[in-house]
Amino acid sequence: MVVAVIGGTGVYDSKWLDAVEEKTVDTPYGKALILEGRRPGIDSPVYFMNRHGLNHSVPPHLVNYRANLFALRSLGVDRIVATTAVGSLNPQYGPGTIVLADQFLDFTKARAHTFHQGGPTGVVHTDMTEPYCPYTRRILSQVAANQDISCFNGGVYVATEGPRFETPAEIRAFRLLGGDVVGMTGVPEVVLARELDLCYTTVSLVTNFAAGLSQAPLTHQEVLEVMANNVAHLRAILLEALPSLTKMGDCHCHNSQH
Repeated sequence: MVVAVIGGTGVYDSKWLDAVEEKTVDTPYGKALILEGRRPGIDSPVYFMNRHGLNHSVPPHLVNYRANLFALRSLGVDRIVATTAVGSLNPQYGPGTIVLADQFLDFTKARAHTFHQGGPTGVVHTDMTEPYCPYTRRILSQVAANQDISCFNGGVYVATEGPRFETPAEIRAFRLLGGDVVGMTGVPEVVLARELDLCYTTVSLVTNFAAGLSQAPLTHQEVLEVMANNVAHLRAILLEALPSLTKMGDCHCHNSQH
């Protein structure tokens, strides 16, 4: 299994990879910039992609999700671990907590959500019963527990359009619907990964309580500061988990198309 890491807000460093080579991949949806590297003890290459581009220049609603996912698949990637910064709707999930979502709610509005456009391939429906790979989540959760890092295996990720933060009224509605964390990049990434039969998991780091639950107005600087203070935990989990993530799991992520 070939593994790729998609780095979100605050996760830009690829120094954990050896022999790094930059690749620009042409896809039917545009170009994607990907770093290919090596890790000790892993025979296959490991890939890293910065979701927001160089210098964090691409906002959530303008990320070319289809090009990114298609490019990774074309390089032979089988499993993706994607980091995201999120606000918390759940009192149990304070800043610094890691959440491995097992479900999502989609409130995005103007994004290309699918590879399937009809035509010769006909109508394709994708099973989303388990949108996030259970094997990958289990491995990451076990590693976090071994390292005594606060991590919840399970939760509902609410995806919003951005780039604005949510209103307190929206947050109240999301909580009533069962949402646990809220972010701007998890969808359509997870949907596109499932359409490509990829094992996909999002590793969400809580940076703040969401609007109306926070005691102060939300700022992007606060998000960056909390990410900077906790990115070492994300890196430690990923590096310990990588050897296990290159092994075939007991999931059904590769049988989603109907």
